[in-house]
Amino acid sequence: MSADDDADLHSHSSESDGTVRPKVLVRLASEAGLKYLGLTDHDITSGIDEAAAALPSGLTLVPGAELSCSVTVNDRPRTVHVLAYLFNREDPALGEVMGRVRDDRERRAREIVALLAADGHRVTWEAVEALAGTGSIGKPAIAQALVNAGALPDIEAAWTPEWLESRGRYHVPKWQPDAIDAIELVRKDRGGVLTDSHLATLAAAGLFGIEVFHPEHDADQQLRLRGLAADLGVEPMGSSDYHGDRKPQGLGAHRTSREVVERLIAAASGATPIRG
Repeated sequence: MSADDDADLHSHSSESDGTVRPKVLVRLASEAGLKYLGLTDHDITSGIDEAAAALPSGLTLVPGAELSCSVTVNDRPRTVHVLAYLFNREDPALGEVMGRVRDDRERRAREIVALLAADGHRVTWEAVEALAGTGSIGKPAIAQALVNAGALPDIEAAWTPEWLESRGRYHVPKWQPDAIDAIELVRKDRGGVLTDSHLATLAAAGLFGIEVFHPEHDADQQLRLRGLAADLGVEPMGSSDYHGDRKPQGLGAHRTSREVVERLIAAASGATPIRG
């Protein structure tokens, strides 16, 4: 990591499934030595104004959101996440999509809680709702409720076929937009469970970069993704995917260079960064 790698473009606040308020998040980013922070809560932008109001001097906020999307892999729908930056937050089409995803996430959470209760697990909707606080109600809150009820030893144990893993015993699908449609709305994406051919298709649709450096990518994956980014002519990017104490990595654990961030800013047309 060089001195110019001072951007973390993937972080979450308590407005979605992180554990710190947006105003605290920007303070922590400044303390970590970051110069750019992407606030990318899941399918919501409500934390951006609070973060901007508390922005420390020298820190630039890159407003964004992480959109839950769908692609078809081997005839099965798979979830991927589109990191969107510097879009028009007042755009009605994008707002409708994010609102529909949030609403269906809550519907899914209620159904999962009902399935768990039917099997005798002492998890209630009221407990899950309280754990989510002001943020969206999703699987992390359900996982914590299972831990609190003594059904699981820790949150990580929830992500197994016996519990909340995709297509697992208590999996319930939710609606989410097609990834190509999402890119057409916001023109920015990241790599995930996609094949190389999927990424090539997304690059043709306007993919700006691939999240090469991420806590879940080992050295071999990073090398492969970096080569793929070069082949596709898109930017190699890095981030922490910070969630507060819900995940072990700290802000700035993986970073993007300022040169890449400035190219991202130059390519955007819907909004501008907020400079402290």
